Amino acid sequence: MKKFLFSVCALFSVMTPQAFASDKPAEALLHQMSEASQNLSYELAYILIKKNSIEPLLYRHANKDDLQYAHLVYLSGPVREVIKRGSEVSYIEPGTEPFTIEAGEMVAPVMPMLGSDIEHLHRYYDYVQVGRAREAGTPSQVIRIVPKDGLRYSYVMWIDEQSKLPLRADLVDRDGEVLEQFRTISYSVNQQIAELMSGLKDVQLPAVLSLPKGAVDQSNWKVSWVPEGFEPNELNRYRLGLTEQMVESQLFSDGLFSFSVYVSEKDAHSLKGQLVRQGRRTLNSAVRGNYEISVVGDIPPATAQRIIQSVTFSTSQAKESSQ
Repeated sequence: MKKFLFSVCALFSVMTPQAFASDKPAEALLHQMSEASQNLSYELAYILIKKNSIEPLLYRHANKDDLQYAHLVYLSGPVREVIKRGSEVSYIEPGTEPFTIEAGEMVAPVMPMLGSDIEHLHRYYDYVQVGRAREAGTPSQVIRIVPKDGLRYSYVMWIDEQSKLPLRADLVDRDGEVLEQFRTISYSVNQQIAELMSGLKDVQLPAVLSLPKGAVDQSNWKVSWVPEGFEPNELNRYRLGLTEQMVESQLFSDGLFSFSVYVSEKDAHSLKGQLVRQGRRTLNSAVRGNYEISVVGDIPPATAQRIIQSVTFSTSQAKESSQ
């Protein structure tokens, strides 16, 4: 379907005078949501609605014996699970061997903004209290998280008035189109969930992988512009498995959204001037001189285009050869 039934216009149908008040109440509520999502023992059954698909999911979270547990289960299709025990995240996927890595969070379709740094994000996003609504059968407060620079996507969050857990999140672009929705069908807050999940401590999961170090100190290219707040991670260099082509990449994140920049020598398969958006994900590529540049991430196409145009190359420094 071209658009979801819910649109930004529907928001105004539930608006109250609170929508025009200071963002302080909205910020306070988001702080409560972040704390509740990290400290409570709870279960969320929700669906992720995209343009051409609906994915049912079950997410459980608990703290037990100073260890944080989280468990995400895909409820349709082949068995897929993600398990978090403290700082270790294990992935169980069909067609691949299960593996475990050291990570702060799951790379999975988890309800947005669980445990986010609300004060940090407030530097780059405005928090607007829209009013009250009803979601998953319970009264909720509706909050908009809007970028101050207009260069990122927005979220509209429905937060349970009692538990302060997020029950719904709509990802919205600048034109007001809903790109995807997380919608809770049922939920439970119960300390017994902690007792249940503490059993994960004794589950035999794959040992933590020792990931190869691909970081490099310097290169002959740099990204000269990104929206304020997007911080770079380490610069990495590696060979692609199928083509043996050398690629350098760098990940940027503002704490809510992220994107990666890839640079490689051009070849016959290089994508020339391709710009594709599928839901939240944008792919923009260009060939400049002897190099192919690609930007992939959860950012609007116009922002990706501006980032790719900002990539500059050094003419004096030769590109390091692979080891």
